[in-house]
Amino acid sequence: MKPGTSVSLLVSNSIALMRSSIFIFVTALFLLPPSLRAADVQWPATLGNWTAAGPARMTPSADQQPGPVLREAGLTGLSSRSYQDGSQMRQLRLYVFHDSSGAYEGYTLLRALEATMNSNHAIAIESNLVLWVDGSLTSDQLKAIHSWERSVSDGVSSPPIARYLPDQGKDLVSERYALGPVAFREAAKALGPPDTSGLVDVAGFNSGAEAMFATYKNGKDEATLLLIEYPTPQLAELHLRHLQRGLADAKLKTSSVERKGSLLSIVLAPTSAEYAEKLRGAVNYETQVTWNEPSSTATDPPITSTLVKIITATGVFMMVTLVLGIAFGGVRVITKRLFPGKVFDRPAQMEVLQLGLSSKPIDPRDMY
Repeated sequence: MKPGTSVSLLVSNSIALMRSSIFIFVTALFLLPPSLRAADVQWPATLGNWTAAGPARMTPSADQQPGPVLREAGLTGLSSRSYQDGSQMRQLRLYVFHDSSGAYEGYTLLRALEATMNSNHAIAIESNLVLWVDGSLTSDQLKAIHSWERSVSDGVSSPPIARYLPDQGKDLVSERYALGPVAFREAAKALGPPDTSGLVDVAGFNSGAEAMFATYKNGKDEATLLLIEYPTPQLAELHLRHLQRGLADAKLKTSSVERKGSLLSIVLAPTSAEYAEKLRGAVNYETQVTWNEPSSTATDPPITSTLVKIITATGVFMMVTLVLGIAFGGVRVITKRLFPGKVFDRPAQMEVLQLGLSSKPIDPRDMY
């Protein structure tokens, strides 16, 4: 092998190694932040009257491993720490999610799980953080916890679809938020009638859909309300047709679906059609059209005012033209009278280009 060939191969290998290193570094930039987000949240030494009773544990135990719903919600970190106030001991478990929407999905799941337990637990959500407390807390303790969570969270509010649910007759524990098919199936099995989970294939989560479940009861009337919000009204209209066919295929004929803007409301298995319409009418969702460009109030002036302005402007223009014309002509005439042949019409400095077509030469003075 020639020496030049060896140098070329060495340079090529170096360039390939450099490209691989750059690719690995750039990939690490995208993959590391979610895994490090849990470590970024520092547990405080004190929480109100509570004092840390030990170091924080960043590795969850076997019974605290995230389930499929929490993985779908974007759980990026799970840590715990014990706090003590006199003889009272509480263990706090912090769930860190990728964003506030995933945190709300995990929050509704954990709240439903807490309702099935015999002991009291407190659950606090703040943006992308959800805190589970083993035991009840006073209002002052909850205030201190929310204050700390707010200081370390990303500050983004929960999804607005959670505020669309009517309040009257709602079972608070039944609220379930779904960002994807896994949480939708779990909520449908727990709250909806049989075969409701079959709607997941036509709900449109691949189009950015968000779903919210809740059960309602008012005397003898009962129903499950399902809200699905889409990024645009066009997507909502498209999936409305799919859901109507899905409801028919699932033999959920007692259910009804309606679209308002980007939101679909589905009343599952209502005890009466009247209660279904009443429940749908209480949904707190209103569409608004906003104009982003600045606007001003335009009023047409009366025709008489417009004519007066036109006549006035024309008269002013004519007066200006008359004054300038008199000034220009008057100055020239007066100058010629006072200084004849010295400023204007000086024959000595006037030359006329003559072609010689006639025998008589032209005298410049004859031109004035």
